Amino acid sequence: MNDQLPSLKKPVGTAKTARTGTQDDRVYAHIFEAILEQRLAPGTKLSEEALGEIFDVSRTIIRRALSRLGHEGVVLLRPNRGAVVASPSVEDARQVFFARRLVERAITELAVQHAGAEELAELRQMVNDERDSFARGDRGAGIRLSGEFHLKLAEAARNTPLISFQRSLVSQTSLIIAQYESGNRSHCSYDEHTQLIDAIEARDAVLAVELMMHHMDHIDDKLNLDPDNASDDLHAVFSHLLGGKSAIKV
Repeated sequence: MNDQLPSLKKPVGTAKTARTGTQDDRVYAHIFEAILEQRLAPGTKLSEEALGEIFDVSRTIIRRALSRLGHEGVVLLRPNRGAVVASPSVEDARQVFFARRLVERAITELAVQHAGAEELAELRQMVNDERDSFARGDRGAGIRLSGEFHLKLAEAARNTPLISFQRSLVSQTSLIIAQYESGNRSHCSYDEHTQLIDAIEARDAVLAVELMMHHMDHIDDKLNLDPDNASDDLHAVFSHLLGGKSAIKV
């Protein structure tokens, strides 16, 4: 667990509420974005004093923002011990992805029905920005834009409860990826996003849902959620190098 709180003074980019909302909204939006960009690692202590100094607001405002993030499942509020960024367990991760698949299916079907030309254009621009971020090596921004793509898609679905569910699920997914992603950290979500937009624009619900489920499979496949794959037995871990030998000589 990290006791040091990293700098959160990075510009918000597309998080409009950070510029136009209340102080509570501003603090919430900055922390939410930092989680999406994986700049705040799971287990990071969220000191009310440090956050108050960073954002130049009272602890009351910090507590309200943290409470909101707590309701979304990305911050753990510990009585008398302060708040920390959530560290999802393997079972938490599996439940989040199960729920995410259900929500993404519903959002995709509704987006096929309701997404307008302007919304589709905004989604395409987000894909371009995501691709550019990864191309210049800004992985954090690319991951955030990938998450924001799914939030924008939820807005295009025109269903307010789904938007709320999706905000929580997308931010929890970012924590899960930060905690459980395997060694292959390559990203090609922008290609899958483009294909999805094309299917939505063509009003092909069957294809759009199929592409979304494939996209979720791709994310899931990069996670190591099998505890049996890990071991504290060195001989078991390096068995492929032993060639039948019972020990490694050093």
